[in-house]
Amino acid sequence: MIYEFKGFKPVIHETSFIHPLASVTGNVIIGKYCYIGPGAAIRGDWGKIIIEDGCNVQENCTIHMFPGVTVWLKEAAHIGHGAVIHGAVIGKNCLIGMNSVVMDNVVLEDECIVGALSFIKADEKFEHRSLIVGNPAKKIKEVSDDMIAWKTAGTKLYQQLPQEMFNNWRECEPLRETDNNRTQHEKSYEPWKH
Repeated sequence: MIYEFKGFKPVIHETSFIHPLASVTGNVIIGKYCYIGPGAAIRGDWGKIIIEDGCNVQENCTIHMFPGVTVWLKEAAHIGHGAVIHGAVIGKNCLIGMNSVVMDNVVLEDECIVGALSFIKADEKFEHRSLIVGNPAKKIKEVSDDMIAWKTAGTKLYQQLPQEMFNNWRECEPLRETDNNRTQHEKSYEPWKH
């Protein structure tokens, strides 16, 4: 759902898909071909949130800040399921792993990868192509060309997903299990091979 707050209405490009069970509030700008999943809370009440083209914010993520701060997800940033971004800047083509927490005034330069369940404490800065893991999170090595190619391929799927959702997504009643319906769901779905 989209909410105005203190005169600020979210600005969302028409090519981006915002799930109706996501909550986008106030001073938020969402660019082209973004996917915002169900349960995501993007709350621009105390500050501003910029989500550039081609980003995805997956299910149950939270994006927020302290008063007066701008959260900035740069182009093609990929925010994994359940992650929290609080007052941080996430560089171009970065990946934030599932259930990670990125705290206030953190700056990730472009093409960083943050492992699942990592905690990046406030005021940290990580240089371009850092692989970051742990609690507290630390850089353990450089992101390789193969790793960034894998990340970029995954993000491209999410950049295609908004149009697929507009074309194919609709509320429905569930099928009840029968032999015919069982056959329908036995097909293998391998999105990484497309």
